[in-house]
Amino acid sequence: MKILVVNAGSSSLKYQLFDMSDESVLAKGTVERIGMEGSQITHKGKEGKSVTLKEDFKNHTQALKKVLDCLCDKEYGVISDINEIGAVGHRVLHSGEDFDRSIIIDDETLAICKKNAPLGPLHMPANLSCIESCLNILKDKKNVAVFDTAFHLTMPKKAFMYAVPYEYYDKWKIRKYGFHGTSHRFVSGEALKYLKNSKAKVITCHLGNGASVAAVDGGKCVDTSMGLTPLEGLMMGTRSGDIDPAVLEFVMNKTKIDISQMLNILNKESGLKGISGVSSDMRDCKKASDEGNEKASLAIDMFAYRVRKYIGSYAAVMGGVDCIVMTGGVGENSHFIREKVLEGLEFMGVKFDKSKNENAERGKICEINKKFSKVKVLIIPTNEEIVIARDTLALVENGKI
Repeated sequence: MKILVVNAGSSSLKYQLFDMSDESVLAKGTVERIGMEGSQITHKGKEGKSVTLKEDFKNHTQALKKVLDCLCDKEYGVISDINEIGAVGHRVLHSGEDFDRSIIIDDETLAICKKNAPLGPLHMPANLSCIESCLNILKDKKNVAVFDTAFHLTMPKKAFMYAVPYEYYDKWKIRKYGFHGTSHRFVSGEALKYLKNSKAKVITCHLGNGASVAAVDGGKCVDTSMGLTPLEGLMMGTRSGDIDPAVLEFVMNKTKIDISQMLNILNKESGLKGISGVSSDMRDCKKASDEGNEKASLAIDMFAYRVRKYIGSYAAVMGGVDCIVMTGGVGENSHFIREKVLEGLEFMGVKFDKSKNENAERGKICEINKKFSKVKVLIIPTNEEIVIARDTLALVENGKI
């Protein structure tokens, strides 16, 4: 079966078409700047041919139609007709407390997702728009929702509740939900297979422009760093991460800005970008640091320090750790960040191997601990899209995961 995986952002749409007979990627691409000037689609299809087409996409429906046109194009497409697509898997940001696993989309499912849309105001409207477009265009095809938050719904109440009046949870479900769940689920599962131990205690570090850590005990998430929104937790590319809430009032009173402006600063002008004054990209910060920029060096040190702090706290939560996993754009590709994070964890039984770390092969599972380390340290490339495709196949063929 061929399965189309769709990941809709607020102004973007990423897609991959899988042949599930061997899980190969037949085509993939990105539509950028949807609803804005300069929108375009970059498509990589037949024989690796890549094409970039500039076109006005007013909404996600128009973008999706162009994606289907590209997949069927005689020159760079990979299918002759959209009916070759057996099903569609959608990355959906928020499950609320309603779905603890992926689900086939029907009218009831869609209504519940719309109810949960306020929990993810930036991404949920785009997710829902793409789902509705697929239901209309590919009328006889099953659509599956794979939720970014669902993996974290195994957290105990003591971990996900905030210490605010309980009525906020009763009325509005104010709690920690966590994000990057599909990535944490994939890499923790790969770690358990690598360790040949289904009961292992694993700490997964998804480090990229967005970053989060999860404590996974025997395959189940027991805590994670992101909260009601992706703003909580680690310092990130442009997000502040954990902060004293009173800072907001102090800055707002000094600058006379409103809460929306303050949250925009915390989400888009903080983190690596805010501290370094250089960039939200770790590579740019490293280059500036190497050239003597002290603020860039501080930003890098703060980032690594906070990851290490979460690792230590999650080892305490689980009563130990068998494996630490590094994934995401920074976690997989930045050996100097891995080194900064992992050095100093010897007290936990981590014996880190600098040479293995620096020479780790990209795109492969790599073990970067010394031979007699009590705790394994693995680099595991994440693959959220294949998780979505696998869940979609399982639900369409068997009705369950």
